[in-house]
Amino acid sequence: MDTIWLSGAEWLAVLRIGLGLWWLESWRHKDKKGWFERGTGIAWAADVAAKHRWNAVRAGFDVVVAPRPRTMAYVVVYAELALGLGLVAGLLTPISLVGGLLLNVLYLVLMIHDWAEQGQNSMMALISVVGLFGMSWQTWSLDSAIGLFQ
Repeated sequence: MDTIWLSGAEWLAVLRIGLGLWWLESWRHKDKKGWFERGTGIAWAADVAAKHRWNAVRAGFDVVVAPRPRTMAYVVVYAELALGLGLVAGLLTPISLVGGLLLNVLYLVLMIHDWAEQGQNSMMALISVVGLFGMSWQTWSLDSAIGLFQ
């Protein structure tokens, strides 16, 4: 593989780190007080799910998220932080990539009618797949430094 400036493995690391920064920005811009104290994030998602065109999304939300809104707010917010940190540092990278892919697919399905959300989540999911199958933890990562996932 010929590349310019960096090696292929280094470009994959750049892509992985960029995805991690994207997750960190998603975490950073959230109104944590709103999410944790007032339940704004889950309330917004509940409104979206209630109007969703697919019955499975409405039913799934009602079974998994609606009974535990406070817990789910913490899960969502801190999952984004953990994904960002894991990808930027390259620690447990394959787990972070799969977790991010799953979270992006969930977001994509919930927001299936919103073109902006579809674009963001589909691109983040694509980067996760490329990072996973390209083994982006081989360069510039704690995983590589400590010999994980060789």
